[in-house]
Amino acid sequence: MQKVYINQLSRHVGEEVTVEGWVYNTRSSGKLMFPQLRDGTGVVQCVVFKKGVAPEIWEALSHAGQESAVAVRGNVRADERAPGGFEIDVADARVTQQVEGYPITPKEHGTEFLMDHRHLWLRSRRQHAILLVRHTVVNAVRDFLNRDGFVLMDTPILTPAACEGTTTLFEVDYFDDEKAYLSQSGQLYNEATAAAFGKVYCFGPTFRAERSKTRRHLTEFWMVEPEMAYATLDDVMSLSERFLSSIAARVLEERQEELKVLERDTSKLEAIVPPFPRVQYDDAVKMLQEGHERGEIENRFEWGGDFGAPDETYISSKFDKPVMVHRYPATVKAFYMKRDPERDDLALGVDVLAPEGYGEVIGGGERATSLEFLEEQLKLHELPREAFEWYLDLRRYGSVPHAGFGMGIERCVAWMCGIEHIRETIPFPRMLYRLRP
Repeated sequence: MQKVYINQLSRHVGEEVTVEGWVYNTRSSGKLMFPQLRDGTGVVQCVVFKKGVAPEIWEALSHAGQESAVAVRGNVRADERAPGGFEIDVADARVTQQVEGYPITPKEHGTEFLMDHRHLWLRSRRQHAILLVRHTVVNAVRDFLNRDGFVLMDTPILTPAACEGTTTLFEVDYFDDEKAYLSQSGQLYNEATAAAFGKVYCFGPTFRAERSKTRRHLTEFWMVEPEMAYATLDDVMSLSERFLSSIAARVLEERQEELKVLERDTSKLEAIVPPFPRVQYDDAVKMLQEGHERGEIENRFEWGGDFGAPDETYISSKFDKPVMVHRYPATVKAFYMKRDPERDDLALGVDVLAPEGYGEVIGGGERATSLEFLEEQLKLHELPREAFEWYLDLRRYGSVPHAGFGMGIERCVAWMCGIEHIRETIPFPRMLYRLRP
């Protein structure tokens, strides 16, 4: 008897198969029972006639509550009315474990309860759909960069110093009383590997000790960071357009059923095609100030500040696709960012703001190439010179224009899914007040 997965049933119509899974839901009409099974690939409705199975099987299935582990054997039949379009007429069944009192019932549960039971909540239809979209986004990221000539370079998670400011570091004890820090970014190491391989990317967990409770923040998240030698800010913006467009197209191609479950307006994803609008920071500030004058924004934004979530939302609301805001004040950008040769107070950086209020999904730009400039920046930011000597070597030996960006996977997934909170886009989120399960 061949064992098959639910998403393979279309290939086995008219055949007898075995499906192993868990009870998703059950309804009964006395002599007829309709248990629905899920197996991770889909949900199928089973049809059990009381007279068609042994009494002990009927009895076992009758007491198999939600999430009971069950295997069924039966004939596959096409039925457009059934979930997934197929049913199994059950001839035999085995209940591996009978479950009673499963905590997550069809009734409404609060967010805290669901997060406390995240290990079980993952089995729900909506969470299942979100994490399948995440799977597609991750594959799309890797496939795009690999096809485009980038080489994967794994960068350290334990680092000796900060990359983007010392206030958001998780400190850990290393050997012999030395301190280490959980990585905020692999970018500095990527600059070294780009000088060796030309086009590289790292992809892995990233940690930010921000005491933030917004719907856009996690303390542990996954980030992909491409870096290119002999590249400029314009190259970063061009890559960002092609990159995000490719991800959206892949999600639309592979996850139509999941997007239906999430009730996602797919027209929003279809609009993610190049070219993206490019707006200088100065012009974005004018947009915010004019919005304030019209009463659309409560607080007046002043030039020189970094955009907050409401500012990003307002700017992106003026466009139907991602917008790239570039050339921010140098004071709000990282120490390694190259200055605009025409205006030394501006950094050659860009933030890609997603529409629909999802904010910054990509941040990047061109890196400084001058040894003297970076030495000054280390002093200005009070960063330990000895921890960055290796980084300064990159400017001593073969320094060239180079650039790249970082994209948080969870923010991208939230945007693709059209969901409110980033905490649902990773199996086990870590937030300011959540370290369990």
